[in-house]
Amino acid sequence: SSPHLVQVRERIRINGQPISKDLFNKYFWLVYNRLEETKDPAHASMPAYFRFLTIMAFHVFLQEKVDLAVVEVGIGGTYDCTNIIRAPVVCGVSSLGIDHTSILGDTMEKIAWQKGGIFKPGVPAFTVAQPERPLEVLRERAQERKCPLYLCPELDDFEEGCQALELGLAGAHQRSNAALALQLARTWLQRRGCQGLGELKEVPPSTELLGGPVPLAPAFQLTDAMIQGLRDTEWLGRTQVLSHGPVTWYLDGAHTTSSIQACVRWFRQAALSQDKPHDGSEVRVLLFNATGDRDTAALLKLLVPCHFDYAVFCPNFTEVSVANNADQQNFNVTLENALTRCLENQRTWTRLLEEKVGQDPWLPSPLRVGGLLQPAPARGSLLLVPPAPRPLNSPALVFPCLAQALRWVAQGRDPQLAAPTASGAHPHPAASSGAVLLREAAAVRVLVTGSLHLVGGALRLLEPALSQ
Repeated sequence: SSPHLVQVRERIRINGQPISKDLFNKYFWLVYNRLEETKDPAHASMPAYFRFLTIMAFHVFLQEKVDLAVVEVGIGGTYDCTNIIRAPVVCGVSSLGIDHTSILGDTMEKIAWQKGGIFKPGVPAFTVAQPERPLEVLRERAQERKCPLYLCPELDDFEEGCQALELGLAGAHQRSNAALALQLARTWLQRRGCQGLGELKEVPPSTELLGGPVPLAPAFQLTDAMIQGLRDTEWLGRTQVLSHGPVTWYLDGAHTTSSIQACVRWFRQAALSQDKPHDGSEVRVLLFNATGDRDTAALLKLLVPCHFDYAVFCPNFTEVSVANNADQQNFNVTLENALTRCLENQRTWTRLLEEKVGQDPWLPSPLRVGGLLQPAPARGSLLLVPPAPRPLNSPALVFPCLAQALRWVAQGRDPQLAAPTASGAHPHPAASSGAVLLREAAAVRVLVTGSLHLVGGALRLLEPALSQ
């Protein structure tokens, strides 16, 4: 799977566990040296990062004699290097979203065409409910490739006549993922000749589409193992909640409009439906970053209704030294680019709030933010804030790295994070008044989203055991 959150070994797992450091080291050098010895002298280049790890993963699975490999494509499908598998047991396409548009195309239909590239002759494939046109593209790709394609029934269909299924992963969107997982698992178990898979339920009529049907796969009676598997599933960095005393971190690596919408639904249910503390205030904080060619303004607009008191933006760097040290110069060039993106996000957030205030006459009118945002470094710490004071509804702050952002948010109240140092205190009213509010609040609820790499960096700091 990709990307990893904290350590690269997460990408290659056996029985759910990342392979050990020793095993990773052994197979890395084995594959690297073999490629080095056999490469074409005329085109002497090694595979790129993702391709190398894909080759290595296949080698690990062969050497360790796994019974079954579950392979997630990198980007797309048609031209993805994982697509060298010519005869998989089964293929699955989950809910489509707009992402990686510079590579896959800027419409759902183009993206569906790329995803359908994993279909293989005679190999069954399953997908979940999709918009009509993209589903039609998937059907056409399946026909081209002589691949039997089926639509997964809703999870509700598996619950008829039995109790509601409990999912280990929160969020309504995980129900369609679970329905897909059940069909893929059953196909593999049938292939192995397993008995007692539960009788099939009556097949409803096929879903009609323009040009032809995509038949609906039958629901079936779930085994105890399947029910337990759905209940016990864990997935770091997706709808994950970490309760650290008065500070609760809500982590979700959503980075497309559809996944951010799902994230907002989950966050409102998980955090905002909680009763306000009786003994004091609650402060809500958004920690956000986005990378690549993503439409950040569209993502941030979806987050405005959560009514955050503060929005904090920082690059995906875990730690950054901001002292004027010549040894750091090259690194700080890339930091500059990342900070520029954060400043754009900050301006976008400020603009979105002003538009919202314009629409909500009962909210106080904020003061305009004029001109470019100016960095205001203070003795070893860097914080960027709008030069004009903001009302409490969401001052936007920029920090140069995750560690500083998390420390400011936690204000020494999370045992995993050190308190901000005195030298890191910042004279700006928004930051200093925010620090007081965060220190005194009975509950601090923080949503970390927009990038899986941001969530991974946060997990590295909040759950040090994951780095072992």
